[in-house]
Order: sequence, then structure tokens, then C-alpha cells
Amino acid sequence: MNSNGRQLKEPNNYGPSAGELMVTLPSFLWLLILFLIPTLIIFAITFRPTDPYGGVGAGWTLETLRSLGNPNYPAIIWRTVWLSVVTTAVCILFATPVGYYMARAGERWRRTLLLLVIIPFWTSFLIRIFAWKVLLHPEGLIKKCLAFFQFVDAGTSLLYNPWAVLLVMVYSFLPFAILPIYAAAEKFDFHLIEAARDLGARQWQGFYRIFLPGVRRGILTAVLVVFIPALGSYLIPDIVGGADAEMIGNKIAQRVFVDRNLPHASGLSALLTLAVFLPMAAVVFMQKRREKPETIVKESA
Repeated sequence: MNSNGRQLKEPNNYGPSAGELMVTLPSFLWLLILFLIPTLIIFAITFRPTDPYGGVGAGWTLETLRSLGNPNYPAIIWRTVWLSVVTTAVCILFATPVGYYMARAGERWRRTLLLLVIIPFWTSFLIRIFAWKVLLHPEGLIKKCLAFFQFVDAGTSLLYNPWAVLLVMVYSFLPFAILPIYAAAEKFDFHLIEAARDLGARQWQGFYRIFLPGVRRGILTAVLVVFIPALGSYLIPDIVGGADAEMIGNKIAQRVFVDRNLPHASGLSALLTLAVFLPMAAVVFMQKRREKPETIVKESA
């Protein structure tokens, strides 16, 4: 009962309401049908034997798990991890200042910059990769320019090495990093940086100590949307990487389309899924533990 004599509605502490469940239901069904069930099927196929005709045999076996001890896999897994980590780091390094200046730009410039970020999505992903193959080709524009200024030798190949894969991956995933950071920066109160400057903070201190913590959720989202697809990259290393730049996605495709070994491909996919899921679960668990004392303090206050 409040001061006006009206009865206040008590907060519901017994879980989500029926309306909240109805709103969540489409997303839950989408995740259940298109993500959880296919993932469980992939894990199940890992423990099935190989069919002589390229399918999945009857019964259960651990032979696929033993075959994952291939001596060539550690080098491929290491290359996949470092290429994905460096791609994510470079994308965040470029996307953070870009998102900062886009959010601070005037309305006209902001729309123009946002359009420039989105324009690559108007063309096919495959065409963009082939465009880079043309540019990095021995007769391509970039190779000729670098050779003309004597930055590289005439016989140096810019294609079919991990650095070509890294360059194209950064180009391909950079817009995915810019957009969530820009979305977070657009909601950031830049008066906080001006207040910090008035109190004696330098410009880089305002950026590092005020802006970056304020857009940390956007940065975390950018890390996830770049790192996860980078781990599963297949087309980029296949077109511009060659045999010396194979990633785990290429091995999965090879086991499916060439070797016709679906259990082995499922085993590699299961390992890739665990490599993505376990760090994310650890981060969520640590965030929950960090937020729990704050909640207790608020309730006691």
C-alpha cells in the first residue's frame, strides 16, 4: 500500500511471466531446432562407425576419437588458433577508434561512414575473396606496386601463405567488429570524457580509462562475432591460403567431400564446438561470480 492508499503490485520473484515466455519462445525454438539438435547429432555421429559408402554405420565405437590423434592436426589446430586470435586482435584494434570517431562525427559524416562500412556486404563473400586473389596474384596490382617500390622481390609470392589468409580474414571480419563497437559508442555519454579532461586527464587517458570501459560490452560482442567465424573459416584459406595455410575448417571439408568420412568430420567439428563453447562458458561463469557480490550489496542496502 502506498501513501495514496493504492495497493502496489509486488514484484514477481518466482521466474519469468507468461508474456516473457511467449516473447522468448520463437528464439528458443530457433536455437533448439537449428543449433542444439544439429550439435547433438554431430556429437552422436562422432561415436558411430564409418559406412563403406560414405555414410554412418550401425553401432557405436571410439575409433573416431583415436583417429583424431593424427600427428598433422596439432600444427593445423595451432595455425587455426593463432590466425583467429590475431585476426580478432587486429580487427578490435582498428574497429575501436573507428567506432569512436563514427559516434562523435556529425550526422552527415556518420551516415557516410556507416554506409562505407556496410557497402562490402552488398557483394558476395566469395567474389570479395576472389578479388583479393586477383590483387595478390603475381600479376596483380598490389604485387606490382610493392615490387616497383622494391618492398618485395619480383619472385616473392603474396599468395598461398598464412599472411595472405590473415590479411583477407581481417578485411572480411572488420565490419563485424566495427558495427557492435559503434552501436555501443553511439550510446556512450561523451560528456564523461570532457569531465575527465577538465579534471586533468589527458586525451588518451580519457579514451583508455573512460571510453573503453564504457563500451566493453560492444567490444566483447565484437570479439565473439569475429573470433567464432574466424575459427571455422574454410573459403578464405582454401582460396588464398593453399596447402601451407590449411585451417581446421579445410580438414572438416576434406573429410566430408573427399574422404567421405562423416564420423571423422563430426569429431573435428565437435572439437571445434568445444573450443568455442568452453571459453564462452568460462567467461559467463566468471561474470556471474563477479556480479553476485554487487547484487548482495544492493539487496542488503
